[in-house]
Amino acid sequence: MSRFASTASLYEHLRPPYPPEFFRSVAQKLGLSKRCALIDLGTGPGLLALGFAPYVGHIVGVDPEPAMLEAARRAAARAGHALALIEGKAETLAPDIGSFDVVSVGRALHWMDRDPTLAVLDRLVARDGAITICASFPATDGRNPWLDGYNEARRCWSPVQLWEEAGRGTRAHRDLPAFFRGSAFQPTESVAVETSHTVGVQDLARRTLTYSSSSPDALGENVEAMLRDVEKHLTSFSRDGMIAETIVSTAQIVKR
Repeated sequence: MSRFASTASLYEHLRPPYPPEFFRSVAQKLGLSKRCALIDLGTGPGLLALGFAPYVGHIVGVDPEPAMLEAARRAAARAGHALALIEGKAETLAPDIGSFDVVSVGRALHWMDRDPTLAVLDRLVARDGAITICASFPATDGRNPWLDGYNEARRCWSPVQLWEEAGRGTRAHRDLPAFFRGSAFQPTESVAVETSHTVGVQDLARRTLTYSSSSPDALGENVEAMLRDVEKHLTSFSRDGMIAETIVSTAQIVKR
């Protein structure tokens, strides 16, 4: 079983959200229209694919985890969007899948094998198309004073090798010039949108279960113990059971 199979039911509702302003800003930057087609690699429950759906005419989502694809299928039905779904890895997409005006990738690039992925991207991205590497995360500049202790609490319960792996993934996600070096692509510009909201202490604690290094599959019988530790830390920052959170949503645009 994939380590993300146990996170599918939580991922859609508990991960830091991409706000509508984010999709509008990226769509404007790329000049998207209903004539455009988008494929979302590592789509998970379809957060990016469905967020961009109002701005394009055709969307495809790709993911190796059946539980994630089922979550995406349900989300698309609720939203009233047609979303074609492919089970599999980005690196193994069929050569006849065609080309797309936009290839979007969330926090999944570090799970992909670099050389095969670059070869697939060369086929997938239309001549004047773009790749958008997207992420949405709590601001790390001190505006979320609960964040360091939150991460430390889940680090204490996560298997060491998985936490180290997650750290490598974060670094890989941020070092796009290194990932695309020697290829036909290079990062050109970026979009960043900041939003603030409140989230319940229990929901913020349960968000830890959506990360591979602290998923139910990774933690096993320690799930409840970790949640208690995280909630205990968050309580001192809460007001009426709610936590203020500043979210940064980013899209790094990569073109030929």
